[in-house]
Amino acid sequence: MKWAKDNKITFNEQKSKALVVKRKKKRENKDIPIYLNNKPLEQVNNIKCLGIIVDSKMNFREHIIHTAIKCIKLIHALVKSAKLIWGLRHEAFNTIYKGAIQPLMLYGTPVWIEVMGKKCNKILYSRAQRIMNIKIGKANQTTSIEALCILTGTTPIEIKAEESTNLYRLTRDRQNHQLDREVELKDWTHLADTVRISKQSEVKEHTIQIFTDGSKNEHGVGSGTAIYIQDKLKHQMKHKLHDKYSNNQAEHMAIVKALQAIETIKVNKNIPRTIIIHTDSKINLESLKNTKNQKHLIDEIRKKTIALENENWNIEYTCIKAHTTHRTLQK
Repeated sequence: MKWAKDNKITFNEQKSKALVVKRKKKRENKDIPIYLNNKPLEQVNNIKCLGIIVDSKMNFREHIIHTAIKCIKLIHALVKSAKLIWGLRHEAFNTIYKGAIQPLMLYGTPVWIEVMGKKCNKILYSRAQRIMNIKIGKANQTTSIEALCILTGTTPIEIKAEESTNLYRLTRDRQNHQLDREVELKDWTHLADTVRISKQSEVKEHTIQIFTDGSKNEHGVGSGTAIYIQDKLKHQMKHKLHDKYSNNQAEHMAIVKALQAIETIKVNKNIPRTIIIHTDSKINLESLKNTKNQKHLIDEIRKKTIALENENWNIEYTCIKAHTTHRTLQK
């Protein structure tokens, strides 16, 4: 309870229950005494957490049973208003199934999808889908679930569950894993390899000045970069990003794109190889300074900066106020 006291949080023991998770097949009735506020907690075999029933064996059987029964009760309530020649039409039933019943059955699939490999769980969900499909297709009671799915154009629920899980994992990996994932310890940049961050008042003349910006609004997410070589605008880049990107991610991406552009820039060997990168995001610079921040994009900026410095580039970062005219732009 030290964590709770440090964060000034109190827990109500009367509303708390204990669930002991165990994998052993052997039945053991021994209760482990667990106390909260010096009072014993009631031990249960399953508990609902964020709408998913978790049991002591982590097989989610109780969740499947509970959801299937709940859906069947809802379907039977609707059946009363749908007969062969009157009542709700099959189009309405199809809309209700796809908009209400199916999402209820598929809730939390990434958590319990593995248990759908068991035949007993498939039967429970298929039974609920079959009752609904009979009403959607106005079919005979003896029609098989496979034929009903073809007749009504619905996907078997176990396949739909796998599809929902794969979509979630793909979306999570594409939008979050690549950008927000923590870099593995073995791939961290050395703590001695840091980027130089200067105050605006300390900025001296540089051969290349780069202005980066990223934003997110109702029109979407994007990043932009402007590159000046000896006070002359040479390159402008705009990149439209996925709507799932955050504003900070857009700011990070603008810097990454700028560093990638530097690798292709050809400058006269006689001029100093100095670069200053301007950003209006203090969070960007704080993230770069924080050695504990090992997010993918931040680490990518560090690595590209270090790689360019190994090629005799001198790179600095600085923060400027947003929506202001810089003296370089006035020339």
